[in-house]
Parts: sequence; structure tokens; C-alpha cells
Amino acid sequence: MDLTTTYMGLKLKNPLVPSASPLSKNLDTIKKLEDAGASAIVLYSLFEEQISFEAEELDHFLSYGTESFAEALTYFPEAQDYKLGPDGYLEHIRKAKQATGIPIIASLNGVSTGGWIDYARKMEEAGADGLELNVYMLATDPARTGAEIEQVYIDVLKAVKSNVKIPVAMKLSPFFSATAAMAKRLDEAGADALVLFNRFYQPDLDLEALEVKPGVVLSTPEDLRLPLRWIAILFGRIKASLAGTSGVYTATDALKLIMAGADVANLCAVLLKNGPGHVGKILDDMEKWLEEHEYANLRMARGSMSQKNVAEPAAYERANYIKALNSYTR
Repeated sequence: MDLTTTYMGLKLKNPLVPSASPLSKNLDTIKKLEDAGASAIVLYSLFEEQISFEAEELDHFLSYGTESFAEALTYFPEAQDYKLGPDGYLEHIRKAKQATGIPIIASLNGVSTGGWIDYARKMEEAGADGLELNVYMLATDPARTGAEIEQVYIDVLKAVKSNVKIPVAMKLSPFFSATAAMAKRLDEAGADALVLFNRFYQPDLDLEALEVKPGVVLSTPEDLRLPLRWIAILFGRIKASLAGTSGVYTATDALKLIMAGADVANLCAVLLKNGPGHVGKILDDMEKWLEEHEYANLRMARGSMSQKNVAEPAAYERANYIKALNSYTR
């Protein structure tokens, strides 16, 4: 069975791509993911705050106590002349590239157009085949408009694209007021792929300690429906590749995304629960289903159930809401 696909210009042997997660922090696990059949790997994210913190920390120690000696500052170059930031991440990219034969996609997480964007170029120089931008941003300022928030995404994308030649994917939040229009703007701004959707981890409250508790809640199979709908709507309307993430647990889940129009299905929670070898199980089941349903290759399935190709396009819109309510019974 031919499962090959093309994602953000990269030719992949199949559509299963482990998304950014703790699994990619370990080189041995990356090798296991490749051995199990992963066609590419998105590394865990490097955060803007990490780079900014290390830059400030180094500047502090370089200048601490210098007022005690008139010429002390002349012994050191200016802080901006140093290679600031988590160089370990860049070294991890180099090692992952040396140890594997599949594309390694770096992940950069931030919300501004500051100096951290220079790390996009450093990631490219370290050997990354692509870059995923994760703009994790909560619009908490009541005075900041939706248009201003959207422009942040556009500005970050353009700034990164001007720094690198490798393909760039933008991982989106599902909370835009006009998702299709935002996708089109990012497409026109040069995004090579859109990843739908980023999951915002919600805080909890500890009523005994009276503290706000951060925490991670893994996706469930039901979470697949949100990216499934929007991928089906966007297929054929933008040039950028489409990746579906959240709720991919089985071959059926992955095939649903592909048939909606995705180029790849990102895996995370299922691998954290079942281990990297589970990629092979999903691949085997995908092949069996395609053979049983007489598909010659994966390309025949892609987009076959997108909004533009289904008999009832309105099923992806308001009509689906009405039909779902009317069909519910206890």
C-alpha cells in the first residue's frame, strides 16, 4: 500500500507524524518512533521565555559587581555578542538528524517578534528540515481587539519566514472569530502548513491551598471532531498543507483526518499512553482498511470527504448543529 504524502514540501513515507511532546526529548525514543514507522518528528518546543531568561541571566552575571573595578567591563564583550539561549536544543537537533533518516521538524513557541526569532535561523543551521511555530497566546487584555491579536500571528510568521529557507508551519488556536479567513491570511503570508489545533492547557484551583494549579489533560478521541471539521472546510481553499492534531488514537481517526483533507495526522496522547511502538499498530490498521476498501493509495482517500466533495456540504456548517440536536435521544 502506497501511504506516501507530502507535507509542507517534505515528502513523507506515510502521514503519521508524532507532534511536539516530551517523547522527543530522548534520542533513543526518537529512534524508536522512527523504527515503528513515524515518517517525521516534531521536536518539543523551545520557548521564547527560555531564551529571554537565559539572555537576561547571562547579562546579569557578566555585569554583577563590575562597579567595583573601573575597567572590569572591558574584559568581557557585550552580552549581545554571546550565543545566548538554550544551545542544548540546537545540539539536540543535530543529534536527532545524525541518528535518524526522517525529517526533523523543530518547534518554536512565542508571542512576539523579538530576538528569539533569530533561533529559527539557528535551528535551520543545526539541520532542522522544517519549523513549527506555536503561538500560544491568550488574549486577556480587554482593550486589545481581535484584529490586533490576529496581526501578531501574521507578524511572527513573516518575521520567521524572512529568516529561514526551510518550510514553516503555523500551529493555530481554534478561538479565532473567523477561522477560515485567518487561515487564508496565513496562507497568503507564506505559511507552508497549518496545524489544527493547538490545545490550551487550562488551570485548575486548589481550594485547600488556595492556589492556581497548572496541569496537563491529554486529549481524548472526542477532541478529533474540531480539527476534523475545519480541515474538511479548508481543504481545496488554501495552498498550505494541513495537519490534524488532537484526538488521534486509532487508524480510523487518522483516516478520518486524511479523508477530510489533511496531509498528515499528528500523534501525541496515544503515544504517551502506549509507547512509541504504537505507531506501527496504527500504520498496519490503516493499510488493512485501505486494502479492504479497495484504495490503491492514500492519495485516493485524501479530501474525499471534505466539504467540497461530500454530497451534503452544509453538514459541516449550521445544518449539522440542528441535525445533531434533533437526533439526540436519551
